[in-house]
Amino acid sequence: MAKRVLILIEGASNMRLYVKAAQRLGLRPIILSADPAQYDHFAAEEIQAIRVDTDNLDALITECSRLCATYDIAGITSAVERTYATVGKLCRHFDLPGPNPASIERCCNKFAQRQLLAEAGVPVPSYRLAANSTEAESSASEIGLPVIVKPAVGSGSVGVRLCRTADEVAEHMTYLLGGLHVWRSPPRILVEEFAKGPQYTAQIMGNEVIGIEATELDPPPHFVFRQWVFPAPLTDNQRERIADVSQDCLRTLGLGWGPTNIELRWTKRGPVVIEVNPRMPGWPDPQLIQLAYGIDLVTEHIKLVTGDEWDLRRRHSQIAVARNLVPDRDGILDWITGDSQAAAESGITEVQLYVEPKTPIVRKGDYRDCLGYLIAVSPSLRDTQVALQRAVDLIHWSIIPFPAEKE
Repeated sequence: MAKRVLILIEGASNMRLYVKAAQRLGLRPIILSADPAQYDHFAAEEIQAIRVDTDNLDALITECSRLCATYDIAGITSAVERTYATVGKLCRHFDLPGPNPASIERCCNKFAQRQLLAEAGVPVPSYRLAANSTEAESSASEIGLPVIVKPAVGSGSVGVRLCRTADEVAEHMTYLLGGLHVWRSPPRILVEEFAKGPQYTAQIMGNEVIGIEATELDPPPHFVFRQWVFPAPLTDNQRERIADVSQDCLRTLGLGWGPTNIELRWTKRGPVVIEVNPRMPGWPDPQLIQLAYGIDLVTEHIKLVTGDEWDLRRRHSQIAVARNLVPDRDGILDWITGDSQAAAESGITEVQLYVEPKTPIVRKGDYRDCLGYLIAVSPSLRDTQVALQRAVDLIHWSIIPFPAEKE
């Protein structure tokens, strides 16, 4: 009998979660990637990573057809936004459960997403599309400074900046269009109102809002996530209004299959939708939801893509908080210590450092800036925050300036 396999197209911060969950469900994970070397750490576990152009649907169909000769492909999925619409097309080709590719493609274009939501009366920031600095400055003037300037297609806050003046708008447009920003599609730039207020994320599977998360970011002009709290401390009215707006997003964008996460800000006019991401959230959301509610989102997603029934019932109710370790300067990481002591603290479930001493630190103003993270959990928000801060205070590092260039 052919071995049942789960095909994973490219990876993300939660690839290991998918690999482990697939194995627990009796599936053999096989990774298809344009750069399989990044998964060499799975080699000891005999996880196969195959080189394929994952932007090429025909190449993926050819490779999956080849694998069909040896294996029983139980499902195909991805946690990466840029490949998720392609996953939907693959699933349709092989008659497997999967997302609607047209809905995913519309949603991944933030301008198209904004248009659809605005036309449906869903609260979104004012926005314009700009092709050059002149159009961007004109749009900023119409909307009113400060504005956010960002690529219409992208993720992880890459290329996103708050611009307080016309000069900053022009400067960031030069950066985006001057060859420093990597575009995977024709350049299209969104200029939008800066919605002020606390930020939240609605975590959704299918049509069910599992919970709402509070997120904190580093100070602008960039948008680097610093802390997550799940579930968010909200009033019943706030929770209900965020859930209602989230459901409106799903209906408007044709979503409601599999995972979706919706970022909002609570403004003077209530919840305003910042972004709808039609995919599994990246780190640390699945971990926080499992710690807080006992729901393993990744496992339940795999059940869905393989045609099994999922189970989104809460097993318990706790408060989980994650904190990124974010450097405040560029330079060379001289040393970093305290992770083992932090991990031993009561209430701490995970401590991870991404970098080794002597690593160059060059901040980019997005998710890539983080040195590592910690996660804490307990029955109360106060206790969780106290435990987390106690552990964070044990971690120290030193970043020294880059050597001066010789003249």
